[in-house]
Amino acid sequence: MLITFFRAIILYIIVLIVMRLMGKREIGQLQPFELAISIMIADLASIPMTEIGIPISNGIIPILGLLVMHLIISVINIKSLKAREIICGKPSILIYRGKVNEKALKKERFTINELEERLRGNNVVNLGDVEYAILETSGQVTVIQKPEKRNTIPEDFQIKPEYEGIPYDLVIDGKIMEKNLKIIGKNYAWLKNQVEKFGIKPEEALVVTIDGKGQIFCQEKE
Repeated sequence: MLITFFRAIILYIIVLIVMRLMGKREIGQLQPFELAISIMIADLASIPMTEIGIPISNGIIPILGLLVMHLIISVINIKSLKAREIICGKPSILIYRGKVNEKALKKERFTINELEERLRGNNVVNLGDVEYAILETSGQVTVIQKPEKRNTIPEDFQIKPEYEGIPYDLVIDGKIMEKNLKIIGKNYAWLKNQVEKFGIKPEEALVVTIDGKGQIFCQEKE
């Protein structure tokens, strides 16, 4: 029992490292070859995890082999457009200039109901509001609404907003983010002074953030 426990931990660590090396895509955004490798890795890890009679290397070596295969395919995809089309496929236009492309729907085995469901997932409830709907190689559907149906942006009114930058976490669960403090050119003394305005110390905060305009959000830990 104890051996099985430690084998499971070792294989979990190996699989976790391999998946991290493969990249940061969400499951729904995996390319077909990435999804296939992920499924195979899970299958390879499960066998030596429970079967004590099988050497643990019988699971680790094939997993590392799949990692190498993944890296090779990724390089090929970067270098060759033709290979990328063969391995990953090409996007399909399901709606073109406001008209549903029936041939593309049949080819991709998409029903109207599934298309409408994907549109709702993109906050579009009316099929008639869509100018283009593109089925990406990852399986995601990209929706481009008709010009008159899109949300307005400042550029539409010749307004140029001020640069906002990105917010930085300064404290997470009582831990000081020294690296982020250094990025914004501040130190602990400054942070302490800012957080004390909220009646607490930095170590007592659940989260402290600062946005591009210098506004600070702070919430105390319970």
